[in-house]
Amino acid sequence: MNRALSIRSKKSAADTGSLSGSRVGFSFSSLRGSVQPEMARKIYKLIKTTNNLITAHETAGRERNAIASQLSDWGEQTGDEAISDISDKVGVIMSEMGEQEDLYAHAIDDSRGSLKMIRNTEKSVQPSRDGKKKILDEIAKIKSKEPDSPRLVVLEQELVRAEAENLVAEAQLTNVTRQRLKEAYDAEFLATIERAEKQILLARHGRRLIQLLDDNAVIPGEGQRPYQNSAQARQILNDAEDDLRDWRPESDEQYLGSTHVREEARSQPQSTTRSSLSEDYETPHQEIPHHVVVERIPTAGPEDTATAI
Repeated sequence: MNRALSIRSKKSAADTGSLSGSRVGFSFSSLRGSVQPEMARKIYKLIKTTNNLITAHETAGRERNAIASQLSDWGEQTGDEAISDISDKVGVIMSEMGEQEDLYAHAIDDSRGSLKMIRNTEKSVQPSRDGKKKILDEIAKIKSKEPDSPRLVVLEQELVRAEAENLVAEAQLTNVTRQRLKEAYDAEFLATIERAEKQILLARHGRRLIQLLDDNAVIPGEGQRPYQNSAQARQILNDAEDDLRDWRPESDEQYLGSTHVREEARSQPQSTTRSSLSEDYETPHQEIPHHVVVERIPTAGPEDTATAI
């Protein structure tokens, strides 16, 4: 977390900082997309769209930092000691939330690298497919014109070799695709969990800070009440920093264990008969309260009916 307990100490550095750390897109991306092999075009589009998502999260992080700085500036110029201190420390929380967005963007960028490996493998398989298809087309063409051509024997031998090469390439593509797809999105989901849980921590500490602001109505002429929560606000930032430092991801054993328990619960039989339901919800006999007057009305039957009035 931001070590400084005030965001104002970093304003001058932020004003003079450059955007050299931000990612820069390639201007010829549309041209590159048009020359991709047919097989790799869809995953190329997926990778390109994922890059747009990364840029969006980087932008969100920068906007968070800008909002944090502007909130601190505004609070300082109000002349209200309470608003000045709380707005500055809320700005620290928001700045850290912006940092989480930037870290998340980098995590997605790393997972995007696995998708690029799938794309590269698809591109390497495309020539094998094209070569096999070319031989098949040539065989079909010769058979339609010269069924007894000696060229057919040569082409069929070439087809056997092309099919063998293609089988190896297709097997490699299957293995790489499954491995890298699992790797890419497992990493992205882990990063999503980390971002969400850390932002929840920060948001809760942000709410603690806001609660320190006395919003009871001030009577005209009363003046501002003295602000006495500066030390407590500082401690909240320390707590937030400690929570971020102590955060640990859920282990695979914990995740797989909880998943196994849920699957076992879903697999349990749910056969409940109507009679068992009626037994479960059977209403116990209740005595008539003493204050209820009971009048017996004679009827034609052998029994009387008790009616509560």
